[in-house]
Amino acid sequence: MSIRVKTNRLVYNFISFRFKINTLLYRYSLFSLFLFSFFYSYSQNEKRSVTVKKISEEIILDGILNEKVWEIADKADDFWQQFPSDSVKATDKTEVKLLYNDTHLYVSVTAYTIGKNYTINSLRRDYSSRNNDNVTIEFETFNDGQNAFLFGVNAFGVQREALISERGVDVRGFNLTWDTKWKSASKYFDNKYVVEYAIPFSSIKYPENSKSWGFQAYRYDFQSNERSIWTNVVQGLFPTHIGFFGEMIFEEPLKKNKTPLYLIPYINALKSKDFSDIKNNNLFTTGGDLKIAIGTGLNLDVTINPDFSNVEVDDVITNLTRFEITLPEKRQFFIDNGDLFGSFGSFRDAIPFFSRRIGIAKDSIGNTIQNNIIGGIRLSGKIDENWRLGFLNIQNSEDIKNQIASNNNSMFAIQRKVFGGSQIGAFIVNRETFGNYDFIEANDKYNRVVGLDYNLASSNNRWIGKFYTHKSFKPNDKKGNLSSFASILYNTREWRLYSNTVFVDEDFRSDLGFIRRTGIIKTGNSITRNFYPKKGKINSHGFRFLHLSWLQQNLNYFKTDESFNFEYTLSTNNQNQLQLGFNNKFVFLFNSFDPSRTDGALELPSETDYNYNEWNLNYRLNFANPFIFNSELTYGGFFNGTKLSYTGTIGYRLQPKFIFTLQWDYNKIKLPKPYSSNDIILIRPKFDFTFSKNIFWSTLIQYSNLTNNLGINSRLQWRFAPLSDLYLVYNDNYYTQEFGPVFRSINLKLTYWLNL
Repeated sequence: MSIRVKTNRLVYNFISFRFKINTLLYRYSLFSLFLFSFFYSYSQNEKRSVTVKKISEEIILDGILNEKVWEIADKADDFWQQFPSDSVKATDKTEVKLLYNDTHLYVSVTAYTIGKNYTINSLRRDYSSRNNDNVTIEFETFNDGQNAFLFGVNAFGVQREALISERGVDVRGFNLTWDTKWKSASKYFDNKYVVEYAIPFSSIKYPENSKSWGFQAYRYDFQSNERSIWTNVVQGLFPTHIGFFGEMIFEEPLKKNKTPLYLIPYINALKSKDFSDIKNNNLFTTGGDLKIAIGTGLNLDVTINPDFSNVEVDDVITNLTRFEITLPEKRQFFIDNGDLFGSFGSFRDAIPFFSRRIGIAKDSIGNTIQNNIIGGIRLSGKIDENWRLGFLNIQNSEDIKNQIASNNNSMFAIQRKVFGGSQIGAFIVNRETFGNYDFIEANDKYNRVVGLDYNLASSNNRWIGKFYTHKSFKPNDKKGNLSSFASILYNTREWRLYSNTVFVDEDFRSDLGFIRRTGIIKTGNSITRNFYPKKGKINSHGFRFLHLSWLQQNLNYFKTDESFNFEYTLSTNNQNQLQLGFNNKFVFLFNSFDPSRTDGALELPSETDYNYNEWNLNYRLNFANPFIFNSELTYGGFFNGTKLSYTGTIGYRLQPKFIFTLQWDYNKIKLPKPYSSNDIILIRPKFDFTFSKNIFWSTLIQYSNLTNNLGINSRLQWRFAPLSDLYLVYNDNYYTQEFGPVFRSINLKLTYWLNL
């Protein structure tokens, strides 16, 4: 150990010097980037534009454009290909026309096709665009370069809507869980399909007296194997990227719309049985949400005794790492303007506010259980074109039996648009226990986090950066408790260069956040190079090199983890994809750990290190193919042994009524004696029926031998009115080691969306 100590000291001295240099460099970079974003943000690219004419005539939504006002409407057409090329015009013509009156925005889409052999995944609302013939339109109503509303309709008239946040540069800024009221109709012909939209101005937010909005439209056409878009966006970038939006100009400024008031009550009848104590529960609960629009930019949401029993269950995940993983938020109350609360921090490392923490708690022995929410309020949205405001306050109930205190959970956030598309924001997060509980330590009475974030976005959409500093507080807290981050991304059609550094102090804590690891300095650097052949069956290919490193604070910044990853990806013109990867990993265990996840197994000792390599091969079939298939095979070292992993999905789609998928995750871990080996199996079959646009039935079965659990979730939904549903949900869980029931429930829930 003396050699290791000396080595650690040498490494620590080197790291300390390097960290000081990096600190100076990042300070200089931050200053430079502020200057860069200030000056460069004013060099705007020329935008395409379309005029939106005001009408007084009535439009009947039927997919037939026989109203004369459509003849005078300006149109957004002449689409560009984005796939398989991004330098030529689209093969099949698309025409988008826009009109409006005092209450509604009307949109017509005429999508010309080579036939009627459409790809339609299902009739379920909120479909994925990558396996549906569809046209999607987007509105950047505040011209802030950050947020937009998305509405889409496929060739069979199925709707989807989403919120776009964080400039729409990747999937993290795309949220399909959001719902709002609007209408559409479609009709298809031999050589085209036509869609009409009627979007109430009350369903979206915009500033009063708006003269123009950012606008984009894109289309998936699987008969021509083509993705096209109104304003050109190069391959490799998302069509939702707000930096490439054009402009829609209103003939007259928009008037202030009638402020809507929505009441969404529910009633829920639940019958359940807990087999551990042979206890039957029969519950009848009521509650609901109230939505109040304040002006044209803010929403006030109120929830009383919320019930999330109809929300889709989380996918079971096999976690072979030493650290916690995140799961997506699916509860409607937390979705609208969710980015205003959840975009602070570093997504992979330290998020100060993670809404999944509310309503979920740990019992006295560390099990994750549901914790009821009594009620709460949330004020969020736009103050004007430059300012966004968010305030959330939620009270959860106490659970003395499981040693869970009643906590008040709150967050205040404010964001200011600066330098064109860049943004600066500040927040306060507070979790506080007001009652006196003998199982709550004095230092756990409250936890607070404050912070400042700066998000860089250049006007030419090539530079994206993020810089923040956060500090946490608890009773009798006198330490630094800091979390800081700096990143910069350069992104073009051919190149993607990324670098970041994050520091999370060992005493930094956020009870309402997600902190993967504390007491670390993590650095990441990646280089991606893409090539686009002009001829042949290959659409694109390229490589990515990624380096990650973790230094542990309480070990004198000794390196505890390092990863060198190389990936080569090839995509064909018919949208199949092949990926080959190599990964070299170094791990130093500062705590003992059992990689096999075997009960009672001998753990690998602390203060030992491991270096190993692994190879992986991934193949994905075109999403539009009725036969569903993707898989990944990984083999190589794993700590002091080996690991073979085989994951994937296989299935078939009988469009548009039925989809069957079978997902699997198999890990064969072999460690030398006396350490344990293990075969870890996760199987997830799913059956999805869409009988119509309003009636859906899905059943998900999940089996994991790691958790010794077999779970069944069956969910029948009838949307009998806009955003009004009747749910019948059945849940059944079995312990599989000595097979027997654990928990069973069935509930009937009715929700109704009232416009007051």
